[in-house]
Amino acid sequence: MNCIKLDSNENPFGPSPRAVEALRGVAAASNLYPDNNITHLTSKLSELHGVSPESIVVAAGSTAAMELVARAVLSPGLNAITSERSFILYPVTTEFAGGKLIQVPTRDNSFDLEAIAAAVDENTRLIFLANPNNPTGTMVGAKEIDRFLDDLPDHVLVMLDEAYHEFAQHFARQRGAGADYADGVRYVKQGRRVVVLRSFSKAHGLAGLRIGYGIGSAEFMREVVRMRSTFSVSSVAQAAALAALEDDVHIQKTLSNNAEQAEFLAQGLATLGYQVAPTWANFLFCELSKDKDKDAADLAQQMQAEGVIIRPLGAWGAPNAIRVTIGTPEQNRIFLKVFTKVSGRRRR
Repeated sequence: MNCIKLDSNENPFGPSPRAVEALRGVAAASNLYPDNNITHLTSKLSELHGVSPESIVVAAGSTAAMELVARAVLSPGLNAITSERSFILYPVTTEFAGGKLIQVPTRDNSFDLEAIAAAVDENTRLIFLANPNNPTGTMVGAKEIDRFLDDLPDHVLVMLDEAYHEFAQHFARQRGAGADYADGVRYVKQGRRVVVLRSFSKAHGLAGLRIGYGIGSAEFMREVVRMRSTFSVSSVAQAAALAALEDDVHIQKTLSNNAEQAEFLAQGLATLGYQVAPTWANFLFCELSKDKDKDAADLAQQMQAEGVIIRPLGAWGAPNAIRVTIGTPEQNRIFLKVFTKVSGRRRR
């Protein structure tokens, strides 16, 4: 059975056609090691974000960049802080770096920055802040982040995980003045103790090539890049990412579809009696009813048997919730049809 894959927040339109062309162009040289300095892509990102090349570290996915940063600031006896119901790799990353992770409760399925600030102690070195958050799709506004950063002690580094930045930025433009999404790079330019993570896996459709990057102060990122493994970012990933940055048509198609279909899916779920908060990413977080619905894991298993793969969120600390990637219009129509059947709910 060919399943519709709506569990991993991948781009439903695939990679950029320009990226595919670039892949073909470098494939014949796969016998050669890649540029270890990732010169051309780093230079392009430097120009794009208005920071020095030394402020950028490209890695084999934003999670690899995250691991490098964590290793640079954590060690046994030190701690990191994040929210419950956030990215599942924060605990793993902290453990590998030798630190201890403190998770504070969410507020409205989002980061409670006041609670995080209250948890900071003399051993805190890192705060993971996903904006938008995975898996809830919620966003913390710029004014709130500004206040949060103002009050943090100097020994704490904030990792702003912006894997879904392009989607959030598009939604903010669409939703108007009340949507104060923060572009984390401006904090780096202000000299704040912030590292921003970005990914080519989502809007650019290069998840299978594993490439992402971090942006921080040049002084700190020089230390981070020394921990990156030799030749860790492949030639094909570098070439594809460079080409994908130039493909505005593909990116705009992805973002426009995502915004339109987020509304379509949310309305479809609402007709079944579910309330879904507006997402700022390319997925929806849906809380099931303990009384009316099946167990989330069982429901996901039944959905897969019907040809649609979604993500139950028990491992994220949300056992009664699912996450659904926003797909193409056809994929989303099929999802709602199958979900209606499996959930056993009637449309209102």
